Amino acid sequence: MKKVHIVSDTNNKSLRIRKYLLNKIKTHSIKNSSVVVVIGGDGFMLQTLKKYNKFKKPFYGINSGSYGFLMNKFNKIKVFKNIFKANKVYISPLIMSVKTKSGNTKKGIAINEVSILRQSRQAASLSINHGSKKIIKKLVSDGVLVSTPAGSTAYNLSVHGPILNLNSKKLAISPISPFRPRQWKSKVISDQSNIIIKNLNPKKRPISAVADNTEVRNARSIVIKTNKKIKFLLLYDKNRSLQKKIKIEQLRREAR
Repeated sequence: MKKVHIVSDTNNKSLRIRKYLLNKIKTHSIKNSSVVVVIGGDGFMLQTLKKYNKFKKPFYGINSGSYGFLMNKFNKIKVFKNIFKANKVYISPLIMSVKTKSGNTKKGIAINEVSILRQSRQAASLSINHGSKKIIKKLVSDGVLVSTPAGSTAYNLSVHGPILNLNSKKLAISPISPFRPRQWKSKVISDQSNIIIKNLNPKKRPISAVADNTEVRNARSIVIKTNKKIKFLLLYDKNRSLQKKIKIEQLRREAR
């Protein structure tokens, strides 16, 4: 039997599931546990992964939110069987390094995506490079997303970005409401090189950079890269793997 540590969001549904589990199984400290059960939605899972990844434990999510793409469905009858026999998925995040208008450098980590967003009523004016290769000389838009495969069905999908296979070793760069050039849709690139995004007019057109839920305002330039040294270990029920969820979303898009 695996030793379980439970982390729960504070909404009523999460607390009800937590109470049920606590009545059924003995829990352990996170240091002494062999699996961390996370009860909540995708946002809570992202926060928990970053907070507790230093303990190098596998994380099993139970959805109590709205969508729960990173989570598993709660099943009272099979919950412990599902936890102890779940399949493993390793995910490496994006590291965002932001140089601000004042000259400071701030960093953030993103499991889903890094969002570059206009900070005022003025559209953003951006240049985007992939290593030494120029992707786009000037993009005027509400912003741009750099998404991981795991995040490609989240915000990236909402802005009509491509869905990436989990093991594709690719990243998606997708514009948000592009004004010029209107025809530019998105770009799929290797996850090996740095992505460099520059604000072409920081005085008139300020932008913010957001790594999942960490925001840096008044960004002048942003460097984004995959950090292969960091690996989050997520657990999924055999019939609800992350790969399968991504495939379902791909089929839904093709059917439209």
